[in-house]
Amino acid sequence: MPDELDARTLVAAALRGDDDAARALVEHLYPLVAKLVRSHRPAHAAEEDLCQMIFIKMFQKLHQFSGTVPLEHWVSRISVNTCLNAIAAEKSRPELRRADLSVEQEAVLDHLSVAQDELGADQQLATRDLVEHLLLALKPAERLVLDLMYLQEKTVDQIRQLTGWSAPLVKVRAFRARQKLKQQMNRLAAKEKQ
Repeated sequence: MPDELDARTLVAAALRGDDDAARALVEHLYPLVAKLVRSHRPAHAAEEDLCQMIFIKMFQKLHQFSGTVPLEHWVSRISVNTCLNAIAAEKSRPELRRADLSVEQEAVLDHLSVAQDELGADQQLATRDLVEHLLLALKPAERLVLDLMYLQEKTVDQIRQLTGWSAPLVKVRAFRARQKLKQQMNRLAAKEKQ
């Protein structure tokens, strides 16, 4: 993996039209871009297509790279923003209904609404599916902030750098997303009791 000086050299060479340097940049950055795409891609988008779109945008904007931040940070921001745009392009359903859940997911919901103990190993997969269903009911930016904050364990400052949002906006979006998830869980649990 090239260090930052090598990355700047590769960027300069790629800007001069050096195809080998451009290939080396893609090889160096592909693991990072693929990881970000896997974390943030919309449900109906292919990983390879998004990665390709990100690299196209990167090369279109390469002349804008100032070198004041590491290349990986700059490309991460392009990646996250491209994924956010793709998610926004998808229409998400505003509300999750109990009828949308599988039998296993309903069992997890029932278990969560009546018991406080640990889930058994057989229910962990259904729990993960239920969480994914609940997250799909959120706006793309809300899903992103919860994923970065709780699944990837990023700090508010790291999220701010990745997304370009202000720190208060990150905190507000995380709070609202948690509230919406809680409301969805309560709504689903209330439907079960009826």
